[in-house]
Amino acid sequence: MISIENVIVPLLVAFIATLWIHPRILEIAVMKNIVDNPDARKLQRRPVPVIGGIAVFFGLLIGLCSSQVITTNNIFIYVASMCAMLYLGTIDDILNLTPRLRFAIEIIIVVLLMVVSGDSINNFHGFWGIEALPMWLAYPLTVVASVGIINAINLIDGVNGLSTGFCIMASSLLAIHFYATDNLPMTIIAVSAVGGIIPFFLHNVFGERTRMFIGDGGALVMGILMSIFIMNILSSWSLSSIKSGEDFGLIPFCLSILSIPVFDTLRVMSSRMLKGKSPFNADKTHLHHLFIDLGFSHVGTTFSILSINTLIVGIWFLSYLLGASIDLQLYIVVLLSILFTFIMYPFMRKQIRQRGKIFKAVNKVATTTHFENRKFWLALRNFIDKI
Repeated sequence: MISIENVIVPLLVAFIATLWIHPRILEIAVMKNIVDNPDARKLQRRPVPVIGGIAVFFGLLIGLCSSQVITTNNIFIYVASMCAMLYLGTIDDILNLTPRLRFAIEIIIVVLLMVVSGDSINNFHGFWGIEALPMWLAYPLTVVASVGIINAINLIDGVNGLSTGFCIMASSLLAIHFYATDNLPMTIIAVSAVGGIIPFFLHNVFGERTRMFIGDGGALVMGILMSIFIMNILSSWSLSSIKSGEDFGLIPFCLSILSIPVFDTLRVMSSRMLKGKSPFNADKTHLHHLFIDLGFSHVGTTFSILSINTLIVGIWFLSYLLGASIDLQLYIVVLLSILFTFIMYPFMRKQIRQRGKIFKAVNKVATTTHFENRKFWLALRNFIDKI
């Protein structure tokens, strides 16, 4: 059993480290004019510093260094892959790399991670009666899934706190799972991620003078981190399969956590291709754009989308407790994910165009999320800007 001290220490160390370095990274970004400028597609109205991922990675790394797992097998390659993604994303933030070049480099990093660590999605753990997968199938599947996850996390980074809030939620749920299955290295990485992201999230959501965007650098770090977690759970030697219950669907569990980013990305890219456009052609058709158009604030949008994702996880877990088979658990997750992305998006877009009754009802709720000028919000903003 993992002791609670092994969890609390890296969590607090990562939190303090990010809190300390955040203003220093912000100062460098302002000094060097490394900012994200507003345009017709983006939702901010002024240039915002865009290298917050460096602060998050620093906090995560210091949190890991406070634990003995830093010397554990594979930790070095995990850190190296995150470092490579941070470098790639930061260069992209500054120079705007082409999507093809960025995808090619992401694939190379994922392949190197698999080869060196030995981790891959090589076992379905009973889904459709399938267990171990042959290498010729496992490696391509892992590359497609990992690159998909990485870019799904990157593409939800459209409103304040959404991508980081999602990763706090996902890392927290995964930390609980790894803790319950006695997987110490993964538990420490997950709680270090939570501790490292929280200070940045607070500045990103509540700050004004201290607000930074996490940027492609931070989003790619979080994306490869989620991929590492999924590989670890869905590998043949996974502690998750040994310690979890027989009917605990590992694939449904992983997909439920990633449901909204993954399915919203699939919806957006498939929609672009059906219109004869490149799937990488930036537009304003993501789920967070819908919530903004419904009248939600950035905080309201973030809270709403995270609540939907958490609801899907909760319904999956309830299906497991009620004895649903692994296959049925996955079908439930997929159907819910399609409902809240492929079906809800066009339906609510039609409501917005027609100013329908459902739109008016949702809009009334949405207006309650605009409390930027209320006293408690201004006091909180002032406090965050000072730390």
